[in-house]
Amino acid sequence: MAFLSDAMSRIQSSATVAINSKAAEMKRAGQDVISLAAGEPDFDTPQNVRDAAIKAMSEGKTRYTAVDGIPELKEAVAAKFNRDNHLGVTASDCFVAAGGKQIIFNALVATLNPGDDVVIPVPYWVSYPEIARLCDANPVFAVADASTGFKLKPEVLDAAITPKTKWLILNTPSNPTGAAYSNDELRGLADVLLKHPQVHILTDDIYEVLVYDGGRFATIAEVEPKLRERTLTMNGVSKSHAMTGWRIGYCTGPKPLLGAMLNLQSQSTTNPSSIAQWAAVEALNGPQGFLKEWRQIFQGRRDLVVKGLNANTGLDCLTPEGAFYVFPSVKNLLGKTSGSGVALKTDEDVVMALLAETGVALVHGTAFGLPGHMRLSYAAATSQLEDAVSRIQDFCAKVR
Repeated sequence: MAFLSDAMSRIQSSATVAINSKAAEMKRAGQDVISLAAGEPDFDTPQNVRDAAIKAMSEGKTRYTAVDGIPELKEAVAAKFNRDNHLGVTASDCFVAAGGKQIIFNALVATLNPGDDVVIPVPYWVSYPEIARLCDANPVFAVADASTGFKLKPEVLDAAITPKTKWLILNTPSNPTGAAYSNDELRGLADVLLKHPQVHILTDDIYEVLVYDGGRFATIAEVEPKLRERTLTMNGVSKSHAMTGWRIGYCTGPKPLLGAMLNLQSQSTTNPSSIAQWAAVEALNGPQGFLKEWRQIFQGRRDLVVKGLNANTGLDCLTPEGAFYVFPSVKNLLGKTSGSGVALKTDEDVVMALLAETGVALVHGTAFGLPGHMRLSYAAATSQLEDAVSRIQDFCAKVR
């Protein structure tokens, strides 16, 4: 359509949104659907956080705020980064936006020129390459498949970097795989990045609190302080405090970059919701004890799902270290036929047949840049997960 900009021809709609919409449509039609396509905690936002929002409204804190966040929230963000990540920042080094995605969008739009390269490990969260393409930059895909535990190896990163590389986007724990980098693994990547001073690092730490088996979360600016001046460390309350709909993301990074992001945000959304900001202050400053309980519940769900998917299904599912996703291989199902006669030529064929025949909604691996897989989110009630795994096992048993 000639009316639309050239930029719109460079991007695609989100596959996860499309699958979710399809599942919702089937539910509305009365079908029995279990949707494990969305990355959203099923817990309620903690009561103290909800109470803080009600209090803010009753006190009239409903007007415009500073574009990059109220001072109280920026202080809370700085305290969080210092307490948990030892970054040594102040409130003036911090920035708040309407969700983590807006942080990423602001940073890339504010810095990318046509022809710049953005290194993105594969598999990736669906929005990373699309935002780069919107900026007329080139997503450069560095493969980190199951053979490496879905983690980028230093030599692969080094080979992907060119003089045109402006950003590396690093997500740990990862969406869609749940892979979480250890301190030593980040050390290896940091050593490569020290050799390439033109490369900035955008580290997406949104799943920070969900690291399992006693593992410790690490972020690259903590591992290598020499990289802090070119690292944007992004986080938010969506996954940690079950606040996906509140839309609060935050970050810390170089002040010139934050200044550019401020200018951009002042001409787009302006400030995030004032009410959500006051809720986020309580989320970051208030009690954090519930996180341990949530983490234990998620770890139990992970173990249930991994065991069930590996039980005589033909699937091959690694055990992730974090987040709330598994990313099993469906390669043993390809080239075969589903129980209702659907030819399973691709991973998308598998997830669409699975949805049609069992009512279980997952997302195909191609959407995340790695064909031959599918993503399952175990951020759902245990009873739902048990039912879903049983349906998946039944689906796989009927494949011929």
